[in-house]
Amino acid sequence: MRTTTAWQSHDNSTALRRGEIDRRELRADDIAVRVDYCGVCHSDLHAIHGLVGKPTDGLVPGHEFTGVVTDLGPSVTRFALGDRVAVGTLVDSCGECRMCRAGQQNYCTQGPTPTYGGTDRIDGTPTRGGYSREYVVRDRFAFQLPAALDAAAAAPLMCAGITMWEPLRAAGVGAGSRVAIAGLGGLGHVGVKFAVALGADVTVLSRTPDKIEDARRLGATDVIITTDERQLAAAAGSFDLILDTVSAPHDLRPLIALLDLDGTLSVVGLPLETTVPLMALAIGRKKLTSSGTGGSTGTAEMLTFAADHKIAADIELLPSAQVGQALSRLEQGDVRYRFVLDLADLDQRAS
Repeated sequence: MRTTTAWQSHDNSTALRRGEIDRRELRADDIAVRVDYCGVCHSDLHAIHGLVGKPTDGLVPGHEFTGVVTDLGPSVTRFALGDRVAVGTLVDSCGECRMCRAGQQNYCTQGPTPTYGGTDRIDGTPTRGGYSREYVVRDRFAFQLPAALDAAAAAPLMCAGITMWEPLRAAGVGAGSRVAIAGLGGLGHVGVKFAVALGADVTVLSRTPDKIEDARRLGATDVIITTDERQLAAAAGSFDLILDTVSAPHDLRPLIALLDLDGTLSVVGLPLETTVPLMALAIGRKKLTSSGTGGSTGTAEMLTFAADHKIAADIELLPSAQVGQALSRLEQGDVRYRFVLDLADLDQRAS
């Protein structure tokens, strides 16, 4: 086994502790990645608090990170030492089912292996995430990081970015599409950038007016305050696609009312409690859908598109020793728009 330094959760606390963890020795198709930057996702909070079924004691969160290849298994040909790479929410799948063959490993019929809180398919050990200085991963689940992308700002693309990219592409968004983004947070702000770059007319749906300036800076043409009944009524039937990034439980009916005939509401914030309002969907033949992260085909396409259009996350970069502060502030909604941890301080001796 090889060892590395990581930040681990205990007792469902966001006060993570620094310590040594084991990584496997490289298999033939593995690469070792020095993790330089790792995004802090709201789902990390859910996992730490035991809300998503992952074992919590000793949990190492983090599933959107970038770094540099430092070691190669003997069968690896896709990467070379020193390559910049990015890793997302999945690190393995069966590789044989219809979904895996289609490049949608996120929907593997046997269940994909998550970057942390899962079980290795070969040796049964728990997977531990990117809040660490090194990660060992199968080469097919790592991606070349385009030179045009800043490594820190690109890290959230591997979760927030692909989560927004896949439903935009599935809906065929392009020039003239009318897209609304509900929630201008870690997911939503990247979604605005992608939708605008795809040519859509983009509106931000927000509960409060404090993000109007940011929404317009990101390229949105309009902002609707969803607590204002007059604005909601005036916008009824206005959109072809709404991407709902809100993770807290909320009523979907006001969003559905904003859809045009055959419009789609894609709920990607994945609130833990949701009621499906079938009658609201029936009036206008509207569609309710969702998606979870992305597969290799979509992720590679997303990274290329992001590089071509100079799209990355708006981040606040913190040394990893401030991970507890980042998680606490994220819990309070105090971030615009994604915390990213700089893992270089894990090279320093603990004080």
